[in-house]
Amino acid sequence: MATFEQNTACGSLCCKGCGRSDKQLNTFDWLADIPGNSDETEYVEVQFKNTRKGYYRNSNKIPLEKGDIVAVEASPGHDIGEVTLTGRLVLLQMRKANLRSEADIKRIYRKAKPVDMEKYEEAKRREHSTMIESRQIALSLNLQMKIGDVEYQGDGGKAIFYYIADERVDFRQLIKVLADVFRVRIEMKQIGARQEAGRIGGIGPCGRELCCAAWMTSFVSVSTNAARFQDISLNPQKLAGLCAKLKCCLNYEIDSYVEAQKRLPSKEIQLETQDGTFYFSKADILANTITYSTDKQIPANLVTITAKRAFDIINMNRRGQKPESLSADGAQSSNQRPIDLLEQDSLTRFDRAKKDKKKKKKKNPQGNNKDAAANPNNAPKAPNQQQENRPQREGQNGQNGQNRQGKAPKEGNGQPKPKQNPPRDHRGRQQEGRKNNHQPQQKPAGDNGQKPQQKAPEAPKTD
Repeated sequence: MATFEQNTACGSLCCKGCGRSDKQLNTFDWLADIPGNSDETEYVEVQFKNTRKGYYRNSNKIPLEKGDIVAVEASPGHDIGEVTLTGRLVLLQMRKANLRSEADIKRIYRKAKPVDMEKYEEAKRREHSTMIESRQIALSLNLQMKIGDVEYQGDGGKAIFYYIADERVDFRQLIKVLADVFRVRIEMKQIGARQEAGRIGGIGPCGRELCCAAWMTSFVSVSTNAARFQDISLNPQKLAGLCAKLKCCLNYEIDSYVEAQKRLPSKEIQLETQDGTFYFSKADILANTITYSTDKQIPANLVTITAKRAFDIINMNRRGQKPESLSADGAQSSNQRPIDLLEQDSLTRFDRAKKDKKKKKKKNPQGNNKDAAANPNNAPKAPNQQQENRPQREGQNGQNGQNRQGKAPKEGNGQPKPKQNPPRDHRGRQQEGRKNNHQPQQKPAGDNGQKPQQKAPEAPKTD
């Protein structure tokens, strides 16, 4: 019995078995390191542009490995492609593709030569300009179709036009015009919106590469029933992918939801209790819980219970018994606040304190007065108190003027008397009639309750 050594240091299985990771048609060859694997069969898998691949016969026994560029038979001429799979797995892939007739399998000519690669590169450079010009031609013919891409054959003698159309299109006139303009053989191939999205590529709303561009090779129709089974909102903007069709990922978990739905009671069953009749409102299929409402039309007095509790109540109703309430026996309450592990990192957590302060101010507008009573130093001054301090400031400002005359008025408690400015006539005499009107009200400044002495009118100053 022969033994084989496996290079575990560099991972030789991965080096030979892996292919181009950016193509969804890549197949991992886990038999690549087995000696003689490539000689097991003469069939080889060759891949071309736009996720197109085919199976060819290596009748000339050319030693081929994964990644070799070869020239293969085409009708007419030849095409250039890359070897993506050899050995025993090719037979499994051919069986998967339902290739039963070996007569349709073409052969491999040779490995690509520098001359073949020059023609191939020249043909690829013409693809973009050909696509733009063909779109203008289709628009001039009023055809309801969109040409998404053009692929030239390796020798440049044939061009494949990939187009998208919602309805059947008669493009016979288009083929004649394209053949006269580009002087090549024309082949029209219709693709779907999902295939176009996979050809272009992109990033999905999940943050990962599109499934149709990464690994999907066959597309299954997606219906809105998949969203209904999973209790997803039927919002077209959220359910549609970049291809404007329903997302393929809606079918990924539908089987699990259908299986879990069988473990829940029917939505039409009503639960009878001593508190009243409860109707189905919503259900969390994976959590195996149901929420019931006392109103059939709108959610009211919601109560969430487990499916086991619901089945117990149904059996009690069939026997003519009614439990006291739904939430008995440790059932889950609908008023329970959900636990948010990231609540402390919420961006709006700073706004809650501001809102609470505003609410307190609206409810208690006299709250500032209470704070002022507690702390008299920070309390705002009353209007009377401001009037009391105003003459004192005026007296302080006018004290220097009195000192010039040598007469600094003082009150009984030793404080300087506030200055009074009665109106005077053109000779400097004081007007008695207007004295009381402009004199501010004074209160005793001292603590002994004595009234301040009023200053007698001064005599006219003589030199």
